Amino acid sequence: MRQTGRQTRRPEPRTPSTTAELARLHDRALTEPVTRGPTREADPAGHGQPPSAPRPEIGDSWARLRRLGLDPDAGAATVHLGPAEIEHRRRASGLDVLLPVLRDTLLEPADHVPLILAIADAEGHILWQEGERTLRRSADRIGFLTGARWIEESVGTNGIASALRAQRPMQVHSAEHYLRSHHSWTCVAAPVHDPGTGRLVGAINLSGPASSVRPYLLQLTATAARLAETELRARRLESLHHLRTLAAPLLARVNGPALVVDAAGWIACAAGLPPPVRLRLPAEGWSSAAVHWLPGLGECVIEPLADGWLVRPVRPLDGERAGEGAAAVTAEQAEGARLRLDLRRPDRPELSVRGAAGSWSHALSPRHAELLLLLATERSGHSAAQLADALFGDPARTVTVRAELSRLRRYLGGLLAHRPYRFAESVLVTVDGPDDPYDLLPVSSAPAVRRLRAGLASGAVRLPGPPPLPGPRTPGDDVAAAPRHQPPASNADSWASVGP
Repeated sequence: MRQTGRQTRRPEPRTPSTTAELARLHDRALTEPVTRGPTREADPAGHGQPPSAPRPEIGDSWARLRRLGLDPDAGAATVHLGPAEIEHRRRASGLDVLLPVLRDTLLEPADHVPLILAIADAEGHILWQEGERTLRRSADRIGFLTGARWIEESVGTNGIASALRAQRPMQVHSAEHYLRSHHSWTCVAAPVHDPGTGRLVGAINLSGPASSVRPYLLQLTATAARLAETELRARRLESLHHLRTLAAPLLARVNGPALVVDAAGWIACAAGLPPPVRLRLPAEGWSSAAVHWLPGLGECVIEPLADGWLVRPVRPLDGERAGEGAAAVTAEQAEGARLRLDLRRPDRPELSVRGAAGSWSHALSPRHAELLLLLATERSGHSAAQLADALFGDPARTVTVRAELSRLRRYLGGLLAHRPYRFAESVLVTVDGPDDPYDLLPVSSAPAVRRLRAGLASGAVRLPGPPPLPGPRTPGDDVAAAPRHQPPASNADSWASVGP
C-alpha cells in the first residue's frame, strides 16, 4: 500500500560527493581522539554542522572499528577457507543453481564497466568470484578472493559486511571504506534471505574501480537478490508439493485433526482443522518432551515425517481461534506472560515468550527488533507517528510502521496492544543487551536507537530487566499491599534525553 499526499521530511545532511572530499573526511575522522559518544548527527537548522559528514551507517562503522583498534592501514588477519569447506558451503547455501542467471543479469549489462561479481554466505565468506581477469588480480592484492571472510572486524567497512549487518542493499564508495587500501574501489551488495524461514543465507556483491562504477548498480544488485529469492521460493514450493504427495496417504489414516509442515513450519496439508499458513516452530528446535505447545494450536504431539513434521493437536482450539491461528497469543494467554528480547548477539536478535499457555521463541528481523526495543523502553506506548519519527526521523511514514506492527501482531496477539502501540500491562518485559552499549542493534541507523546507545553508554538510561528480588520482610510488612509492577526502564527525565 502506498501512502499518497505530501510528506514532510527533515533536512538531510549533505554527504560528500567526491572521492577527494571523502578522503579528507576519512582522514579527519580517523585522526580525531577515540570517543565513546555517537557519531555526529545532522543539525536540522544547519548550525554547527560540518560541510560534510559520513552517512550514519558509515560513521557508526568507523567509530566501532576505531574502538576495536583496527589499523586503517593494515587491517587484521583474515580467515581463508580450504577448497573442501568452500565446496561444502556452496552446496549448503542453495545459491549454486543461481550462478548462470546472476552472471547474465549482473555482468552482461554492465556497459563494459569492469566489475567483479562475488557471492558470499551469511558469515561473509566469499564462495564465488567472477569478472575481468585484470580486475580480479587487483582484487587479489587486497585479499578479495574466493574463500576469504569479508567482515568488518578483519577488512573494515565494506559492501558485503554492511549489507549482511544491515540486511538491506548497501553501497560503500571509495574512502567510505575503512582501510585505505580499498579507497580505489566501490562495492555494492544486497542480502539474500531464504523465503521459507526468513533466514539470511548470503549476499550478492558487485565491486569495481571507484572512478567508473555507475549509480544504477545498487538497484541492479538489489534486483538480482530478489531474483535469487524468487528462485529459492520456487524450490521451496516444489519441496512442499513433494512433502504433500508423501503425507496425503498418511493423513487419511490418522484419527483426529492433524497437519504436516516442512522444516520451516509451512503447511503442506491438513485434515480436520483449518490450518494457518505457517506454524511458528521453536527457533532452537524441538526438545525431548512428548508434547509441545505451538502458537495457534495449543498442545501438540510432534512426529518426524520425511523432510517435515506430523503435528497432531492434543486439545484443538475452537474453530474461531483455530481459524485465526496466526494471532498466536490471546489476551487471556497474555496474562502473566514473560517476554524476553535477547539482543546480545548483534547478528541474531530473538524474542522468547513464556506463560501459562506454553513457551516459544522466534528470530526477529532487524526492523521488528527495533520496534520491540522501542516499545520495551517506553511501556506507556507510542503512536504510529512517534514510532515513524523514532525509526526514520519522519513522522509521516506511518504506513510502513503500521504494516510492520500488523506483522508483529500475527504472532504476538494479545501481548501487543494498540492506541497507542504498547505491550499489555500484565506482560513482564526483559531486554538482554550486549556488554558494549554500542553493539546494541549495531546495524540500526534509527535516530532513537542511536540516542539510546549513547544514553546506555553514559549511564543515563538502562534497559528493562526483571523485578528486583524481594528483600527481608519485617513483621509489619503488608504483603498484600505490595503489587508486583515491573520497574521502568529509566526515569522520565533520562528517557526524555534519548527517546523519540
